[in-house]
Parts: sequence; structure tokens; C-alpha cells
Amino acid sequence: MKNIIRALLAGWGAKKLGGGCGCFGMIVVFIILWWILGNLGF
Repeated sequence: MKNIIRALLAGWGAKKLGGGCGCFGMIVVFIILWWILGNLGF
């Protein structure tokens, strides 16, 4: 369940932050947010 919420938060953040950079930018932002959320214990 934590991974689903983590993926939703990372996806939402990637859409907001990397939307102007195209598909590659969104993927990079998603991976960074996924890693950060994982390190925060979410």
C-alpha cells in the first residue's frame, strides 16, 4: 500500500514539476521523487 501512495505522489509531482520538459523530464523527476520519498520512509 505504501508503494502505491508513493507512486501516486511521485507521479503527481513529476507531472507538476516536469511537465514542461517533455516525457524524459517527467521520467527523471519521477525517479528523483520516488527515491526521495523512499529515503524519507514514506
